[in-house]
Amino acid sequence: MASTTSPDAAKRAKLPSLTGLRFFAALSVFFFHSSLTDSPIPPNAPINPFADASIADGFSTAFGKAGYLGVSFFFVLSGFVLAWAAKPGERVTAFLRRRLLKIFPNHLVVFAAAMILFAGSAVTGVADWLPNLFLIHTWWPQPTVNLSVNPPSWSLGSELLFYMLFPALIVPIRRLRGRTALWGWSAAMIAGMVAVQLISTYLVPDTPKSTITPISGMQFWFGYLMPAGRLFEFVLGILLARVVLAGYWPRRVGFGVSLVLTVLGYAAALVAPFQYGFVVATIVPVAALIGATAQADVDARATFLRSRPMVWLGEVSFGFYLVQGVTIFYLRSLLGEHTYGAPVALLVIAGFFAASLLGGWLLYRFVEMPAMRRFGRARPRTQPVPDLAGTPYEDQGQGQAPVPAAAGGRTG
Repeated sequence: MASTTSPDAAKRAKLPSLTGLRFFAALSVFFFHSSLTDSPIPPNAPINPFADASIADGFSTAFGKAGYLGVSFFFVLSGFVLAWAAKPGERVTAFLRRRLLKIFPNHLVVFAAAMILFAGSAVTGVADWLPNLFLIHTWWPQPTVNLSVNPPSWSLGSELLFYMLFPALIVPIRRLRGRTALWGWSAAMIAGMVAVQLISTYLVPDTPKSTITPISGMQFWFGYLMPAGRLFEFVLGILLARVVLAGYWPRRVGFGVSLVLTVLGYAAALVAPFQYGFVVATIVPVAALIGATAQADVDARATFLRSRPMVWLGEVSFGFYLVQGVTIFYLRSLLGEHTYGAPVALLVIAGFFAASLLGGWLLYRFVEMPAMRRFGRARPRTQPVPDLAGTPYEDQGQGQAPVPAAAGGRTG
């Protein structure tokens, strides 16, 4: 049975629970980064601080796919929130200005910090760091480029592609009518994600092996980092927004059911062949979690995710994610390769968390918000431009769509 909420009521709904949920996606990336046995920063020393081998292995195993789950969540959510509040007649230039202001000021600040802190290890020649500056670095298959400077910024390269294509993508998706068309195209997006991994497995060279994953560097790039391959998640998010707005979300798939599906999907990712844990094993649970949480907001159901502390955590989650390349990888390098007993190791991880959360808040409060206030407002226009793209819900006070969001490969 589908939702009975009217499309007009859904369109007017804000989505604070989705904002709060973003923090848990960023937190999953945090634990993934903290558990790494191979840092993405040369010389690829372990990040995991536990001295006891059984605890260290358990920590790495438990969170070994958490970063991939978090990034996939952010990519689907990005499409969802942009489509949710897209306005026909919105100028493409106004839309792109706001979107670029969401990612570039924060990116440039953390880029500068990483260039200073990691000089000589994460940074080599201009050809390695210059693509990162402009967020086009994940189009290069070489790991010295696609994970250069601040490794978590790899996901911003995909987000940049999403933003560039959204004004064109939303037009035909708006024209889809009926439950069958929307769910059918959603299934096609999932099939596309499967196809990416099949191509990566059977057609992309499996040597030489990556220094930070059990597959080849080329397979890791093609199956995970390359922006074109992540478009399927973004488009799925756009379609899911249409599903909820049209009142087609199935009531049986509520927040509790979606959480169970997420646990099962994550368990499947842990045992599936490595590259199928990137997206394929968890994409249905991720879609269910986003759709069910949005439907809860549409129905005005009380959730802990829409509380003020959770919304605040969701608002700073982009910065919290983005600074992890500095706060975790750099701070860990200051400790050398020392490992610690469980109580001290937990304190080390707590220190990483505190530094990352503080860094995320500083970026949100003193970089992102001032940039949006100063440059994000659209100028008055003399005539509308029909059928282009829209204003994300966070520009109406609900926070920012991820960007992943997230980090990549063995970096989230």
